[in-house]
Amino acid sequence: MKLKCIENNLLSVNSSFFFLKFIVKCLFTVILMICKFSSYSYSQSLNTSVEVIVDTTIFPDGTFKACHASTIVELSPGKFMAAWFAGSNEGANDVGIWASVLYDKKWRTPIEIAKGIDSNGNQLPCWNPVLFKAYNNNLFLFYKVGVNPREWWGMVRQSTDDGKTWTEPQALPKDFLGPIKNKPIQLADGNILCPSSVESLDTKRWTIHLEITDENLSAWKKIEFEEDTTIGVIQPTILKHIDGKLQMLCRSRQNLIYQTWSADNGLLWSRLTKTNLPNPNSGIDAVTLDDGSFLLIYNPLLQGSDWFYGRNVLNVAISDDGLEWKDIYQLENEKDGEFSYPAVIQAADKTIHITYTDKRKNIKYVVLKLIK
Repeated sequence: MKLKCIENNLLSVNSSFFFLKFIVKCLFTVILMICKFSSYSYSQSLNTSVEVIVDTTIFPDGTFKACHASTIVELSPGKFMAAWFAGSNEGANDVGIWASVLYDKKWRTPIEIAKGIDSNGNQLPCWNPVLFKAYNNNLFLFYKVGVNPREWWGMVRQSTDDGKTWTEPQALPKDFLGPIKNKPIQLADGNILCPSSVESLDTKRWTIHLEITDENLSAWKKIEFEEDTTIGVIQPTILKHIDGKLQMLCRSRQNLIYQTWSADNGLLWSRLTKTNLPNPNSGIDAVTLDDGSFLLIYNPLLQGSDWFYGRNVLNVAISDDGLEWKDIYQLENEKDGEFSYPAVIQAADKTIHITYTDKRKNIKYVVLKLIK
């Protein structure tokens, strides 16, 4: 009887062992399948190749003595508008906002669409135009006017006919600057989120914030961020994730791109954290693609002895999660020169349209097709 009990116990232990082994094997198989699927879906973007469709400049060399800080918007399928500031030199009183329209695959002669005029009628320099087309088809031209980026103020013009005519220039409400360099995003509820920033008068503080408005610009709300005095960040760009989270990527003085996240449509944001992306204190831009992945245009170098060093290389990077990025194309790579302040959008036909400063003498225009 005692032996029989022992035998039964052994059989029970063996059965339990084989059952446990079966469960572990099943779990391991499921984990492998998940990892395989995750790896496959993740690699879809990381294995992306690039086909260059267009690589040109928007206007003939010599059109302007100096130009910088371009922006681009799709007016209708296949028709685009780009804008930038130009004049004798950055910060000169004759610097205005100029624009050109692309249709039938040709950029038209640039025209000036905004001047910097103060309340006394004096002309002041214009800065950093941002074009944005809302869901209601209103086209906005945001820009800044002032003697320098520490004392400028926000301005806007609107168009309902794709830039053929514009409203009179209008100052934004006091202490609102609008999108400081990069395009806004619009949420499903109609709210327009403008990524913005401030440079203090003594130049010691660089801080980002968000400005939320509606399609009529009738109400404005400012979202302040928790400031980290050890970090100087400006000129954020916004990415929208499939799960609804928002991510800001920011230019910094710390040789890295910084990021912050929001899970409530931009009302509250996390503390700034480092990415693994270098940044030589130069402007960036990014866009959420129609498949949920993300594209970033940036200078992948560190700061040099002067502000313009590190802007001689310009890369395109892609990511599935906004955290891990892979360079997939190099727009520029020269020993000297400045290729900076990119703007990027995805067109209705899914092609990628990029503009950026070409040595302060021209605006480069590049169209890429992503092959995944």
